[in-house]
Amino acid sequence: MITQPDLPKAPVGLFRSKGWQVAMIGLGTATAQLDTSVNIAFPSITRGFDLAIADIQWVVICYVLTYASLLLALGRVGDTVGHAIVFRIGLVWSAAALLLVGCSPSYGAMLVFRCLQGVGAALVLSCGVALVTSLYGEERRSRALGVYTMMMAFGLMLGPLLGGALTAIWNWPAVFWFRIPIAVAALLLLRGLPVSLPHRAGDRLDIVGGIALILGLVTMLLALNRLREFSAVWFALLSVAAFAAFAVRESRAAHPIIAVKILRLPGFALLNLVSVLANLAAFSVWLLVPYFLARVPGYALAWNGAILAAAAAGAVLAAPIAGRLVGRTISAERMAILGIVTIGAGLVLISAWTEETPTALRVAGLVVQGVGLGLFQLAYSDIVTAALPLRDRGVAGSLVLLTRTLGTVTAASIVLMLFEILQQDHSFLEAFQQTFQLAALLAFVAAGLLAFSSSRTVAS
Repeated sequence: MITQPDLPKAPVGLFRSKGWQVAMIGLGTATAQLDTSVNIAFPSITRGFDLAIADIQWVVICYVLTYASLLLALGRVGDTVGHAIVFRIGLVWSAAALLLVGCSPSYGAMLVFRCLQGVGAALVLSCGVALVTSLYGEERRSRALGVYTMMMAFGLMLGPLLGGALTAIWNWPAVFWFRIPIAVAALLLLRGLPVSLPHRAGDRLDIVGGIALILGLVTMLLALNRLREFSAVWFALLSVAAFAAFAVRESRAAHPIIAVKILRLPGFALLNLVSVLANLAAFSVWLLVPYFLARVPGYALAWNGAILAAAAAGAVLAAPIAGRLVGRTISAERMAILGIVTIGAGLVLISAWTEETPTALRVAGLVVQGVGLGLFQLAYSDIVTAALPLRDRGVAGSLVLLTRTLGTVTAASIVLMLFEILQQDHSFLEAFQQTFQLAALLAFVAAGLLAFSSSRTVAS
């Protein structure tokens, strides 16, 4: 006979298992990754607030600028006060911000609340990698990163699928409100997360350095966004000045946000540049493929979303496999090179699309590109987390996400500008094909740079 006190034992054991905790961390991270659902709701938001189409960009800019500029600083906060604490605060903050965005009485209020949502996303994302890797230890770091990368890609994949259905039924607020119970569930079900490593006395956030870093990142992202305007020059100059002040401050700080000497490691700075270039090339898919699919007769909106999701599905498939192979069968550096080459191969396949291309071949090109991105992201995450000290794991995870964000923001400016220039003298299809050919070339160049850097490191 089972007595009443015996009943809670099973769920308690479940809550404290590593698999359950990783799943809940992934569920909490989904509150940020599922923001791809907002893109599908853009037409509904535009109609709801009677906006010009160009104005919708600020829904993205306010959110991305906020969380990208805060990632590194909040990663250091997590390293200082505890990753689990920051992650849980992020879940509470995100739930409140998502409620406010969905209830926005005006477009101006919506933009303010999107900034608040960006703060919540930064709190959650800055500590996700640190929490997952702390559960499995250094000897299984690459496998843990593979699972985490897969969960991140899974959120990106579900966003467009869920966004279209929710908007059709409940209008645009639904793409924000449906993530509130996700955040609450992750908060309530996360138990027994490991306590952060003890820190040295006096270890605290460098406030001045953090302000300089945030200012540098904000002005840099604005410069990229305003690339076609003269104001980009002023933003770029402000960014250079802020980053210079940050470098000087961090070189003298007792406990810097990120040690400047790390950037001087052989190939480390180049690796982060390559990450920006790889994500720039890969994000061209999310920018231009929806316009191509919209021109294909017989494709409904839901079908287009399912095809586009194939790009993220490739990363979902590849990341956990790569996590098991890195360090055992292949080095992280070679996996990163293989990933970028695979991204380029997928972009070449996409550049060959015509009106007659079968759907299966279109999906194949997207999956190949996604597989390459999953391989690269896993390998890049493993290299960065291995290069930084264990006590800086929050900063390491934040750096991975930051370079990814810089790549996507740069793509939004450069890829669209390039496509518009090409379309002035060519048809839509020709401009589409040429843009993806150039994106593939960029991926291959990035792979070459990384291979050259790796060969020099080995030689030295």
